[in-house]
Amino acid sequence: MRSTKAYPIGWRVMDAAEALAAALWPARFGKAIPYLLIAPAVLVVGLLVLGLVEITDASLRTLDTSTFLPSDYYTLANFERAFTESLFRTVATRSLLGAVIVTAITLVLAFPYAYVMVRTRSPWLRKILLIALFLPFFIGQVVRAYGWLIVLGNQGMVNEALGLIGVAPLRLLYNYPAVLFGLVQYMLPFAVLMLAPAMTAIPEELEAAAQSLGANWVRAMVHVVLPLVRPGLVGAGLVVLTLSLTDFAMPAILGGGSQDFIANAIYDQFFRTSDQGLGATLTLLLVAVGSLLVGLVFTVFGAGTLAKEARR
Repeated sequence: MRSTKAYPIGWRVMDAAEALAAALWPARFGKAIPYLLIAPAVLVVGLLVLGLVEITDASLRTLDTSTFLPSDYYTLANFERAFTESLFRTVATRSLLGAVIVTAITLVLAFPYAYVMVRTRSPWLRKILLIALFLPFFIGQVVRAYGWLIVLGNQGMVNEALGLIGVAPLRLLYNYPAVLFGLVQYMLPFAVLMLAPAMTAIPEELEAAAQSLGANWVRAMVHVVLPLVRPGLVGAGLVVLTLSLTDFAMPAILGGGSQDFIANAIYDQFFRTSDQGLGATLTLLLVAVGSLLVGLVFTVFGAGTLAKEARR
C-alpha cells in the first residue's frame, strides 16, 4: 500500500481546489459554462452600445449659450453644422486623405520588412529586426511624437546636419507631411505584426517552384507571394486605416494645432468650447465613416486575417 506521505503536497492542494470547485459549481451547471465565458464580452459590448445611445442623445441637443447646458428638445442643428461648416469639412477631408495615404505607405514599407524578417537565413538579422520592431511598443506614442520634435525641429538633429553642408534650416514640423510621417512611423510595427504570420504560412517551396518554371524573383513575388499574402495585407490595412483615422496625438503634437484630424476636433468641442452636442455629432460621424470604410474593404477584398474562413 502506497504511503500517504509520498503524495505530493501540490497534488493535495489541487484535489482540494477541485473539490471546492465541484461544490461551488456542480456538474449540472456545465451547460452554462459557454455563456459564462462570453459574459465579459457581452458586458463590454453592452457598455459600448449604452455609450453610443448616450452620445446619440447628446448629438440631438444644442448648446444653450446663456446657461451652457444642453437643450431640452431634439434638433438636427448639430448635424447641419457638421455638414455645412467649412472647418469640419476640411478636417474630415484631411483625416480621410491622411488615413488612406498612411495606409498605402505603411503597407509598402511593411511588406519588405516582414518578408526579410520571415525569409532571412541569419538568426542575428532576424533578432535585430524583431528588436527594432518591438522596441517602439515600449515607448508611448506621445513620447515618440515629442522625440520627433527634437529630431525635426528648427534646432534639431536633421537641420543641424543640413547646416553642416550649408543648407538653410527647413520647416519640417507643424505641417501635413510631418503628421503623415509620424503616423507611418507609429503604424509600421502594427502592419508588420499583421503581415508576418501571413508571410510565414507561405511555403518557401512555392517561390522556388515558380523560379524553377522560369519566373524571375519579381514575377514570383507578384504572381505567387502577393496573392497568398493578401489576407495579411487586408488585415494590416484595416488596422492601420482605422487607427490613423482616429489618431489624436500625432496631429496634435506634430501638426501643432494647424493639422487637426477628426479626433482633435472632437476633443476641442468637448473640452475647449464645451459644446458636447457638436462633439457627440462628430463622434457619431467618425464611427459611421470608419464603419463604412471597413464595410467597403470587407466587400471588395474580404475580411483578410481578421476573420477565420471556414474549412471545406
